[in-house]
Amino acid sequence: MKKYAEITGWGKCLPPAVMTNDDLATFLDTSDEWIVTRTGISERRVSHVGTSKLATVAAQNALAAAGLDAEEIDLIIVGTCTPDEVIPNVASAVQQNIGAPNAAAFDLNAACSSFLYAMHVATQAIQTGAHKKVLLIGAERLTRILDWTKRESAVLFGDGAGAMVLEASDEEVGLLASHISCDADARDVLSLDFGLSFDRFGFDGIMQFDFVGQEIFKRAVKGMNAAVEKVFEQTGLSTEDVDALIPHQANKRLIDYLAKLCKVPSEKTVINIQNYGNTSSATLPIAFCEAVENGTVKPGDTIVSAVFGGGLTCGAGLIRWGQRVTPVNPPTFELEPSELSALDMIVPMHEKTAAAWAKREK
Repeated sequence: MKKYAEITGWGKCLPPAVMTNDDLATFLDTSDEWIVTRTGISERRVSHVGTSKLATVAAQNALAAAGLDAEEIDLIIVGTCTPDEVIPNVASAVQQNIGAPNAAAFDLNAACSSFLYAMHVATQAIQTGAHKKVLLIGAERLTRILDWTKRESAVLFGDGAGAMVLEASDEEVGLLASHISCDADARDVLSLDFGLSFDRFGFDGIMQFDFVGQEIFKRAVKGMNAAVEKVFEQTGLSTEDVDALIPHQANKRLIDYLAKLCKVPSEKTVINIQNYGNTSSATLPIAFCEAVENGTVKPGDTIVSAVFGGGLTCGAGLIRWGQRVTPVNPPTFELEPSELSALDMIVPMHEKTAAAWAKREK
């Protein structure tokens, strides 16, 4: 009998420190009106802890919702492009933190597409019988890698984490179809030169984050729409069968345009970018978590998701939600309070980066 990967648990972790658009305007040439008009973002979170801690709290909440002990998990996949370290991976830290000794653990980096890519991999792992209970996490601390002197990218991103538990099921639920792709000709339009290729001995403190907004917008919409069409072809379903569109939260104008192309009405489109900005791999699980919590996603709903990220990676998935929309146990895990405000954490980075640019340009 064919196995499916049912979503049985969901959880999130949002840092307590909030940075508003007005906060950004105290050190950038911008305003609330400028940011909201172009992106739909009003505020974002700034984390005082590392990516692995964000991932751990989201994982604990997802396990609580699923009613599982960590020892029952046999695979952990963390989607992230902001790991605390290159080696070891974030997933191993989560395994240690939650006490999941029976789980294999690895990270996956497809930039902002990472969570859907991880769901694609995990679903196949369950369908083949290789794994039965999988913990998926998208976690990012993007505020630590931004060039805070560049308005066009600094206003977009925030920190956070979301998680899901997938379990083997005989019911036709979970990720029923998916399509992932990569447009490598556009690798350079969204990039961060901070791997082994950068000169660590000559590093002056500037994180070279390249972001070509218009080109990203054009290619992202084209790639996501094509991926959505692919999953409709795989399932024989259409827009009329969709109860909700939950896309990557990168830019409200982009989401609105994608929904128009996919012919999904605004009342069926989940948007929370106004509260958190773009949290990269975490946008999808956080949005799913909130959609379940506020009743947007109901038992048996059919959901289409679409993502894009650096690479340029793209993907879409068609998901059928199971009967569970109420957590088995309440998700009560939270981060410890931060002694610093968002501005306390960001302004020093802005000042150091501005000084580094001034020195480089002399």
